[in-house]
Amino acid sequence: MIVVVTGASGFLGRAVAAELVAAGHEVRTLQRRPSQVPGATDVLGSVTDASLVARALDGAEGVVHLAAKVSLTGDPADFRRVNVDGTRTMLDAAERAGVSRFVQVSSPSVAHAGAALAGVGAEPASPEHARGGYARTKAEAELLALSRGSASMRVVAVRPHLVWGPGDPQLTERIIGRARRGTLPLLDGGTALVDSTYVDNAASGIVAALGRADAVHGNAYVITNGEPRAVGDLMAGICLAAGVRPPRFSVPAGLAKAAGSAIERAWAIRPGQDEPPMTRFLAEQLSTAHWFDQRETRRDLDWAPSVSIDEGLRRLAAHYRSAGG
Repeated sequence: MIVVVTGASGFLGRAVAAELVAAGHEVRTLQRRPSQVPGATDVLGSVTDASLVARALDGAEGVVHLAAKVSLTGDPADFRRVNVDGTRTMLDAAERAGVSRFVQVSSPSVAHAGAALAGVGAEPASPEHARGGYARTKAEAELLALSRGSASMRVVAVRPHLVWGPGDPQLTERIIGRARRGTLPLLDGGTALVDSTYVDNAASGIVAALGRADAVHGNAYVITNGEPRAVGDLMAGICLAAGVRPPRFSVPAGLAKAAGSAIERAWAIRPGQDEPPMTRFLAEQLSTAHWFDQRETRRDLDWAPSVSIDEGLRRLAAHYRSAGG
């Protein structure tokens, strides 16, 4: 197929584009910066630019839409412009171009209302209850995408959870950087069970959803390694892979949530240059269980992860050794 991948300058988007190229597809990428994916053709620009999107999708048969504004805080209008309006622009262009398969890459946060998610599947996306601008607008975008599915354009949503691996500038590097500075706390001892997804598995799961779109259209699936671990153990494994001392001090979750709410209010008045050190959403994520039943995902997508967490940590350690720590 001719497949357009948006957001391929990002960590996961780049991995998805590379996976599609390796599978023999003709891949175009659409994002603001070069994707650096060998064998892919870059179209540079924003998913909010209707004329550019139309050009990128001309003749395409498949779309994997990953581009999004991802942040713990920010102007609600910015989240809406990229995550909701950008998705609508992609869907409009896909319909006009005759795209037959559309994969909306979403997030488990679209169904998170603050309580634990333990052993559940892909619960319904809920913009009303999702926490924060990112999650709310991603929930809206997922519902919008699924509503546009038809006999001629099959739409499926996938929600990779906590994607990490070598070269990840977000989750992996932030954990390591904050642990190195001594500013990464464990909440309630870091005992909450969480699922995560090694990047190769997230990419192969998304590509599997594209291949199975005819059979699974209209559905949403959470993608994980299916190996729940205590969040403190996962963070320790990532830190040790980079040669950094894991976090050891613990903070009560209630205190972290209160502090996160206060920081969010301060950030709204005077934003910092980086992500805030804590938000209520982040405190909830670090202190509540988030692990998912993967049986339906694996059955429907005819997919299974190929890289275990332990193997992923070995690869991460090798990456840091080769980079000099």
